[in-house]
Amino acid sequence: MTTAPQRLFIGGAWTEPDHGHYEVINPATEQAVGLAPEASREQVYAATAAAREAFPAWSRSRPEERAAILDRAADLMHRDFAANAALARAESGATTGTARSMQVAVGAARFRRYAKGALEPVEEAISPQINEAGPMGRAGVFGAVAVRQPVGVVTCITSYNNPWANPAGKVAPALAMGNTVVVKPAPQDPLSVYRMAEALAEAGVPPGVVNVVTGSGPEAGEAAVDSPDVDMVSFTGSTSVGQRIAEVCGRGMKRQLMELGGKGAAVVLDDADLDAAVAGIGTTFSFYSGQICTAPTRVLVQRGSHDALIERLVAYAGRLAVGDPAAPGTVVGPVISAAHRDRIESYVELGRKEGARVVTGGERPSHLDRGFYVAPTLLADCTNDMRVVREEIFGPVVVVVPFDDEEEGIALANDSDYGLIDYVWSGDVARAFRVARQLRAGGVGVNTIGRNTEAPFGGFKRSGVGRDVGSYALHAYSELQAIVWPG
Repeated sequence: MTTAPQRLFIGGAWTEPDHGHYEVINPATEQAVGLAPEASREQVYAATAAAREAFPAWSRSRPEERAAILDRAADLMHRDFAANAALARAESGATTGTARSMQVAVGAARFRRYAKGALEPVEEAISPQINEAGPMGRAGVFGAVAVRQPVGVVTCITSYNNPWANPAGKVAPALAMGNTVVVKPAPQDPLSVYRMAEALAEAGVPPGVVNVVTGSGPEAGEAAVDSPDVDMVSFTGSTSVGQRIAEVCGRGMKRQLMELGGKGAAVVLDDADLDAAVAGIGTTFSFYSGQICTAPTRVLVQRGSHDALIERLVAYAGRLAVGDPAAPGTVVGPVISAAHRDRIESYVELGRKEGARVVTGGERPSHLDRGFYVAPTLLADCTNDMRVVREEIFGPVVVVVPFDDEEEGIALANDSDYGLIDYVWSGDVARAFRVARQLRAGGVGVNTIGRNTEAPFGGFKRSGVGRDVGSYALHAYSELQAIVWPG
């Protein structure tokens, strides 16, 4: 698949990039998918200025108008569903099923959700308060209301692991609340975001309300953060990059929403259904080749179940078809790039040097002569001080650490710089909830890796700042204003 050279989307116009184009590479074939534009710093500033100019009118637009545009955009994404999914698969390396159901379908669903979100009440009454006479004025009964107001211009910097759902989860609620946006997609797979912008433009979004800029290096992203026209930065990516963005935001007192790294602990207690636990943990091997921050990559298993769990995980990994993501039956596709494949492999080798035992995987699949593939890999005999246990690998690599009792399992789970989503497997639901409440993570799955799509999402510690998803995303892209009056 190849497409015509992509142009930037600035102020409602498709704009030729100042710095030409760069190739977007298909991770499965190592061939070019298309050409993405290299924006200059000046063009990024032009995009933020366009968003600033569009903000007053958009922020005062009727919620029903914003809802209708978001709904129409979702319709258009579905109209072009097959082409959108094919492009997402080609540039991200996701399997056909993942590209269709978890990328494009979820992206469109999020626009649909926030079309309804635009109509949610933004005012909350506060109980009247009786004030006695004093330095602040006469006695009286004072009413108050808390009103959610849009933040302003929001820069959305998105991750490469889901070029539809991740941008949609930022852009749709931001627009629903009356903000304008500048989207800076990940350099590896930005073309899908331009398709999203095309749908929004055709749906009738006014010029400047949505802008998309890209670049293969850091220049475009840095400009999208430090521009004086930007009021808020919403970022999904690594903790190290998030820290640098936060420093810039701090100097300008810009609002932040940060969804950063994870090293999800899967606490498997001795009364757990091991087959269920393996089905959940095994998604690290299978779902987008482990390139997901919520993956249960750090398995903490009570010692009595340790050997049986290892045996089942090896069998699970052995059943997974690794290969061309476009082929029927493929479960494990490539990782995003050669550089990332090399990084994952270096972690596996580091694990060996640290004393971990490679139970399965650890080598490139021998039947594939091209593409950036990593075989599902399981490391046993691990301890919590190993770097492979403490650092985010972001690939199809699971590490296993045994523990003796419940208290030790909780302590090991919490002994991490990260705290995004942890998991507990136990046959005793009350016990599982007791453990879950003691885990320092933004979310905990009890006997499941499933999600409630209205539940708040975000991390403790170095896994992020703030919460989104459901109505919490509307809160994240708004400021609270208090209005008080005498009764």
